[in-house]
Amino acid sequence: MPGKPYTPSVVDIHVGRRLQIRRTMLGLSQKDLAEKCGVTFQQIQKYECAGNRVSASRLFDLSQALNTPIDFFFMGLPGNLPSENKRNRSKPQISDQQPQDPLSKTESLELIRLYWKLPDNDKRELVMKMLRTLNTQ
Repeated sequence: MPGKPYTPSVVDIHVGRRLQIRRTMLGLSQKDLAEKCGVTFQQIQKYECAGNRVSASRLFDLSQALNTPIDFFFMGLPGNLPSENKRNRSKPQISDQQPQDPLSKTESLELIRLYWKLPDNDKRELVMKMLRTLNTQ
């Protein structure tokens, strides 16, 4: 008798979004990350869209491949802090991150990645001055 079809939880969706954000921040393709973890790029796609749940061991592999602590994947998830857990025992809701959130856009993550690739603080300051000037016009 077949089991109930998989329905992603808000945690699965949140972890998938955070995985995509971190991968994009590092300038890695799904294929690049898949090779580092020994899975197919389709599997990375499924993790990112919450089509498949990420196991604890795979999350550990992903954190190693992305050079980030495991708690990165849970940041922004309600109930993530002990004080929140005591006050609110209800199920977590999807994080405040909305589709309109600039940090959920690939171009924003690319801008951040390129900014930090600049060789020195002087060049980063020039970019900031230019952006401030463009935004005051």
